[in-house]
Amino acid sequence: MKKSENFWNRNAKRYDRFMRKDRAAYEKLYELIRPVVKARTVLELAAGTGLIAKNIVRAASHIEVTDASEEMITEAKRNNRSAKLHFSVRDMFCLPYADKSFDVVIVSNALHIIPQPEKALAEIRRVLKDDGVLIAPTFTHAGNSFSGKVRAFFMKLAGFPLHSRWTSEEYLCFLRQNGWTVRKSAVLKGSFRLTYAECVKPAVKGGG
Repeated sequence: MKKSENFWNRNAKRYDRFMRKDRAAYEKLYELIRPVVKARTVLELAAGTGLIAKNIVRAASHIEVTDASEEMITEAKRNNRSAKLHFSVRDMFCLPYADKSFDVVIVSNALHIIPQPEKALAEIRRVLKDDGVLIAPTFTHAGNSFSGKVRAFFMKLAGFPLHSRWTSEEYLCFLRQNGWTVRKSAVLKGSFRLTYAECVKPAVKGGG
């Protein structure tokens, strides 16, 4: 088992408690996401305990809820009251879905904690329909306040994996450099700055 997976397995039961501190920021996040997923098929990667999926499921037609951590998916299945949610353990770098399977892909607070996030974006691009949308809200730690930096330091000591420290602008630039068109963005205030990014799938050169 990878070290990062072990971290998430160990902390799965505490995850929702941690996220409650940022409830206001997440309520705003759900408001931004619901219109985008309305009546659409959705894949959520690195879904944790399924908080986002459970809060937007009424709008969507179907959501595949995935995470690399088995414990996280076990927690996500608890208290699920919707037949539109389907849960599975998946590696975001190697997805079992066919090309162009989903209208929307959501990857929240994950691109900054994985090595080679550009590889994850390439796999997302593969499973997303040509007119599909990527929703990728991410903590942008480089813009943290002093208290946020202290909190991030102690999270790192606890084993929290953090590979990329972006400012909001650097993160949006990273997405654009990988070919995505950022059609909407916002910075949500919470324990850490959360940069919401809504992107259009890159066009394939040569029309292929």
